[in-house]
Amino acid sequence: MDAAEKFWIRVLVGRGYSKCELSMESAFVIRWDGGKTSKRFEIRSGVVSAAVVGGRLKVAGEIFDGGEVVVVPESPHIFEFNGVKYRGRSKLLVDEGGASFSVINEVPLKPYLGGVVGAEMPSYWEPAALEAQAIAARTYCLYIKRRFGVNRSWDVRKNESSQVYTGLSGECGAVWSAVNGTSGQVLYCEDGSGHEGLFPTYYSSACGGHTENSKHVFGDSFKSLVGVECDYCRRVAKPRIFFWPMVCIDKSEVSRRLVERYPSLGQLGRIVEIVTHGESRYKHFSRLTSIKLVGEKGGSSFVRAEDFRLSVDPSGRRLRSTVWEMVDLGKQWGFLSGRGYGHGVGMCQCGAEGMARAGKTAKEILRYYYPGSKIMNVY
Repeated sequence: MDAAEKFWIRVLVGRGYSKCELSMESAFVIRWDGGKTSKRFEIRSGVVSAAVVGGRLKVAGEIFDGGEVVVVPESPHIFEFNGVKYRGRSKLLVDEGGASFSVINEVPLKPYLGGVVGAEMPSYWEPAALEAQAIAARTYCLYIKRRFGVNRSWDVRKNESSQVYTGLSGECGAVWSAVNGTSGQVLYCEDGSGHEGLFPTYYSSACGGHTENSKHVFGDSFKSLVGVECDYCRRVAKPRIFFWPMVCIDKSEVSRRLVERYPSLGQLGRIVEIVTHGESRYKHFSRLTSIKLVGEKGGSSFVRAEDFRLSVDPSGRRLRSTVWEMVDLGKQWGFLSGRGYGHGVGMCQCGAEGMARAGKTAKEILRYYYPGSKIMNVY
């Protein structure tokens, strides 16, 4: 826990709470800085109750002004929140409006990665695949921290919208070997203007046979985020992951969810036609990149296929990718011939394992899925 603060990661592990409990097995300190005044309470161990009262935090029976309280466990620096154990410390921060608060886990980079690598990839996979995952996850979180963290009170979320982080439950010997064995290693590449630096090292579960160019999915233009053929993931991904079954969704639900996410689409009225507008064509399949939506009022609009997918299925577990063929079933849309799992940009995790089983190193895996990238040391 003695890492420099610039290498600590602030993980949003919960928000919108009116009350919660934190549990510590060790002694801990409750810390608050109110500018001209500050408070510090030392407590041996136990459960801490927190609530928001009149826009202020009430923690362990004490009312704190300023909207921010930090709970710092002593060695082994572990706290439990919502049944999950985390390393580091917890910050309670009153949300805008003062009716609720967020819980942020502030944790050094290494234990953060310990909770990511084992959550994002099976810990029994080959060491080279785990090492590639560790480097990709380290690069991604540091890029997001620098790019977005400066303008908000947290750097990353704990779920798929950033990268999955499960605290201590993701840790094991193989994961720690991958994290420690790649200590400080990150990926650099050129952006669209020729500047070299960290970049968002996206990755997904199974690309289905070819990864996708990031500009078609996320709109960025990093030179190492181009699509590459992948002959490896089919050997590793389970059949229900590589090929997913037909999904049927009511047309009314599709319209409702699209408007919920993009209110401007409401002017179209009910969506009556969904047309492929852009696609990436590969040897054995095509991945949709852009979709045209036609409304009952005669108007139309366009959305990225990945945005459409996650609007219609926010979980991403039914419409598992943007590789599908669509059929009109009357009151429903049918999505069939689905292939792959995830957005398909960057490293294919099942492909990384396939390459590792074929004897490739982590360095070779990363250079394949992020062509033109270089491994540097962030320290």
